[in-house]
Formats: sequence, C-alpha cells, structure tokens
Amino acid sequence: MSLVIGLAVGMISGYRGGWVDDLLSRTTEVFQAIPLFFLALLVVGFFGAGIDHLILLLGFTSWELLARVVRAQTLSLRQLEFMEAARSSGASSARIIVRHVLPNVLPAAVVVMALVGSRVILIEAALSFIGLGDPNQVSLGYLIYSAQPFLRVAWWMSVFPGLAIVVAVLAINLTGELIADVLGPRRTISGARTRIGGGAKGLVQAEPQLAPGTLASPDPERPR
Repeated sequence: MSLVIGLAVGMISGYRGGWVDDLLSRTTEVFQAIPLFFLALLVVGFFGAGIDHLILLLGFTSWELLARVVRAQTLSLRQLEFMEAARSSGASSARIIVRHVLPNVLPAAVVVMALVGSRVILIEAALSFIGLGDPNQVSLGYLIYSAQPFLRVAWWMSVFPGLAIVVAVLAINLTGELIADVLGPRRTISGARTRIGGGAKGLVQAEPQLAPGTLASPDPERPR
C-alpha cells in the first residue's frame, strides 16, 4: 500500500511539475510533520487495539519518505535525452512514467521501502510493548510485554524476542539492499538505458578497425 502510494505521488509530482508538484509536495510535508507513533496511539485510543486499524494506519501514512526520494529521482530523469525522445515520439505521460521512469526509480524505492518496513516493525513492537497492541495477535512486542513480570527469573523470555526484532530489522534492510543491487541502478547514455551494477560483467571497449596489412600497435596513437 505504501509502495503504490509513494511511487504514484513521487513520479507524478516529479514528472508533471508546476502546481501539481507544489500540491503533492505540500501534502507530503504534512504527512512528514505528523509523528507516526503518536498518530498510532490516537488511532488505538479511538478505535481500539485492532490489527486491521493498525495495518491501514501504517499503510496510508508511511509513504512520505518514499514519495520524496522518488520525486527527486524523477526530477533528475525528466530532462535526459531518452525522456525527450519519448515525448517527441508522441508517447503519453502515463506510458513514459510506466515504461521509462518506473524502472529507473525502482531500485531506490526498494531500499526506501526496506527502511519503511523496519520502522513499521518497530512501531508495532512499541505499541504491543506498552500494552496497546492487539491481544488476539501474537507479536514480538507482545511477547516482551507479557514477559515483564518474569524478567528476574526468566530473562530469556524478554531477551530472545528483542533479539528477534533486531534480526528482523537488519534482515529487511539487507534484503532491500540486495534486491536493489540485483535490479541495478540504470543510467541513460544517448537515449539508451544501460544496466550497471551487480548484473554487469564489465565494460567492453571497442577496438579500432585496422586497414588491411596494418599491424596492431600497443599504442593506439602510433599505428605501425
């Protein structure tokens, strides 16, 4: 949910510009100014500790960081040659965004979503730890909360769920970086998109064509 909203807002804002960019940028700043944890506290206080309410809240309010990163990427892509060529060929804005902008911003979006996922895990664990989580759903934060009375005699009941939270956050971040490396950042060279990074086997330089009967020289500036 956050991925779809963040990608849509960021790409439309960066590509369209003008008043559309101003409107979406101000909306993003409003969501950034709202502390997500305290907003979650308000939602739990008004609607109860339901997992459905928490999922909807975190899904609809965790896209602002992704939108800003995608907007910055789109602004840098908008003036490149292959974008100008696509517009000159008569391609619609929707086709340009889906076919050209989305593949170039996706690696950065994956890394940002890994950070967002880590933040969501920590917020849910914090709510469950203070007793505001859904008691019908078992979570790592709720395990730590329920183990507080036994901390002196059974410390492992709190320590291992805490370590599991740390491992989960680190695993999500490392997985996001790995996926971004596999997708590879894309650069545009003379209108052609070239994949570089983890999938590249190396750069190949074309050798100059030699005239018949001419021997190759170690120095390309001094033909024999």
